[in-house]
Amino acid sequence: MKLATLRQPDGTTFSVRVDNDQIATTIEGFSDLGYLLQRADWAALAADASGQQVELATADFAPVIPRPGKIICVGLNYGTHITEMGRELPEYPTLFAKFAEALTGPYDDVVVPRYAAEALDWEAELAFVMGRAAYQVSAAEAANHIAGYSVINDYTMRDYQYRTLQWDQGKTFEKTSGFGPFLDTDYTLGTRIEARLDGETMQSATTDDLVFTPDMLVEYISHIVTLQPGDVVITGTTGGVGHARKPPRYIADGQTVEVTIEGLGTVKNKTVVK
Repeated sequence: MKLATLRQPDGTTFSVRVDNDQIATTIEGFSDLGYLLQRADWAALAADASGQQVELATADFAPVIPRPGKIICVGLNYGTHITEMGRELPEYPTLFAKFAEALTGPYDDVVVPRYAAEALDWEAELAFVMGRAAYQVSAAEAANHIAGYSVINDYTMRDYQYRTLQWDQGKTFEKTSGFGPFLDTDYTLGTRIEARLDGETMQSATTDDLVFTPDMLVEYISHIVTLQPGDVVITGTTGGVGHARKPPRYIADGQTVEVTIEGLGTVKNKTVVK
């Protein structure tokens, strides 16, 4: 089952079940998927929804979870990216945070302040969303707590990221991370993940190349803090980022980044520097 959060013309949002490539059905009473996931019976509510039909061709997609309580990112989680950054495989996940204000719709323009536009980089990533609270759960139990999977670009200001040893400041600029378009409850690891800059392939791998899988991440994180329904975990990027190229290559004003995960869809965001 695929779900999405769509925008109304007045800026409010609503939840839908995606029935096919053309049509979705409104899940009445839930302004976005984050609210839907607060219900223990969210999956049944979505499957049984019989609200108004919406044409997806003209739909305005919001971030699939617009206001997560937590967004936990994982750094250095694909072998190829770890190698290109000159590091060794980690014993434990590298965790950092992104704030909800960093999220934007899967097809929105990313507007970047000129003072932060010197070293803009793409990071194709698989995200998963929690559907049940998880505290001190095992990896074997983790799948029962995950609602589904989506696509995100962990858009990064490399100059800000490396100003200090803490990465957050380069990872959470306002409305820069395209997130969506769908939450897929049935996704299985192993499909192609790619980033393209103006159509040129920059990253290409498969999602089963993760050092720490979603189940392992749920186990690790949930032994630190409770993962709540609607929380988002972003699982890391593969090799091919612009900062690691020789010479480095960055996103310029007017360029478009597409991140595609086979089976989940594509986010496509044009960068606008102001």
